[in-house]
Amino acid sequence: MLSSISPAAGRLLISEPFMMDPNFKRSVIFLTEHSEEGTLGYVLNHLSEYMLGDVLPDTSYSEMPVYVGGPVANNTLHFIHRCPDKIEGGIEIWDGIFWGGDYEQVKRLVSDYQLKEDEIRFFAGYSGWTPGQLDAEIAENTWIVANNFNPEILFTHDEQNLWREVVISLGQRYAHIANFPENPMLN
Repeated sequence: MLSSISPAAGRLLISEPFMMDPNFKRSVIFLTEHSEEGTLGYVLNHLSEYMLGDVLPDTSYSEMPVYVGGPVANNTLHFIHRCPDKIEGGIEIWDGIFWGGDYEQVKRLVSDYQLKEDEIRFFAGYSGWTPGQLDAEIAENTWIVANNFNPEILFTHDEQNLWREVVISLGQRYAHIANFPENPMLN
């Protein structure tokens, strides 16, 4: 088994190098919930073609990118942030990282240019697993779970290199897979 760490809120889920599912190919997912009821998280490195102004036309600041959080309910907007002093009602998922909060307050803060891209990240849709589904996929070596990472990666804008950087940060046991080609036939 590739992963010896169990999934939990506040951990990263890293796809194995040859995953062909386009929803999760070379994905890094931040888990926000893992319980008997299932698992939920957001893909950090799949940038959508939309900016925030495209999905919230009543918001004046349209420069913030929107990421594809996953294939579930992709007509919904979600966010994680690290500014609980500005956004009330969020749930602390991991050391200073919050999930959700007062949506109307976020819209006002964005419109007033009081939120920066390195404080909040927006997602269209989410990644979800039914009870036991993720554990079974981990047992099949589909995912690696990481619990020790720099929280800055949650707000980085280097989507293209994020998967590789996270894999390398896991140490020698995993670093070699960072250089595997996306298509093993090209090896």
